[in-house]
Formats: sequence, C-alpha cells, structure tokens
Amino acid sequence: MNRLDPGKLNVTYLTGTTPEHMKLPRRYTLTHSDRTGKLFLSIGSEFNTGQCSSIYTRLMRDEALAELCDEETGLVFKVYCHVSGGFVIGTAKWRYSILQSEMPLVLETIRYGDRVLFERNPGLDEARILVHFASSDDRFNVVEDWGTMLQYR
Repeated sequence: MNRLDPGKLNVTYLTGTTPEHMKLPRRYTLTHSDRTGKLFLSIGSEFNTGQCSSIYTRLMRDEALAELCDEETGLVFKVYCHVSGGFVIGTAKWRYSILQSEMPLVLETIRYGDRVLFERNPGLDEARILVHFASSDDRFNVVEDWGTMLQYR
C-alpha cells in the first residue's frame, strides 16, 4: 500500500490533545491541497471546523472527518465523507468512486499521523473502521466496514 508521502503531511494537535495521551473521543480532520499535494491532519477532542471553512473546501467537500470512539463492542474508528447533497461539485456516483479509491490513503494518513499514540497503545491497531458515506442518493448513503487500522500501518 504505502501511498503516503510523509514529507507532504502536516499534523497539528489541537488544544488539550497530545501525541501520547489518549482522551476519547479523539477526532481527526483531514484536508488536502490539490495544488501542492500536501495533506493537513488536525487531531483533537473536536473536529477542526476552521480547517474546512475555505470556499474551495466547502464546495469540494472532499475532507475526511474521523473519530476514535469507545463503544460497547470496543474501540471503533468512524470515518465520515460527504458524497452528495447540498452544493458540491460532481455526481454522487463519481464522488463515491473517488472517495472509495482514496480511503486507503485517508486511513494510512491518520494511522501514520497519530503513530505515537498507536505505538503507545498497540491495541488501537485492532480497532474496527466504519466508513460513513453520506449522500442524498440512497445507493451511496452507506456505512462500510474497512477492516482494522492494522491494515493501514
């Protein structure tokens, strides 16, 4: 796999969050620049809404939001992607296809960007990943199981 270029990843820990300490929920906001190819990952107790507020990001809606949650079944990574609805560029089918093809990079980026936490808590690699594709078209409004974080190490 290894599609991630670590030199193009910028990681920011938001106030109250550190690389070493696991406080749940732990939330991830991932955006990118089409122009430079850089990835921007924010990690905190809340999503970084300011990171998603530019006009370009609001029109493209190609950010990925994720959260590590403790549920009855154990730790789960939930990833949220906007496929269609509202004012976004592209058809639901096209966007769903792109988001699916880029999901391994999204998961690898989160895993690598927060690697200190994973190294200190090896059980995190066993956390299930559920990807929520949000769409106004029922065919693409789905939740998919993407395995465990171990696959994206």
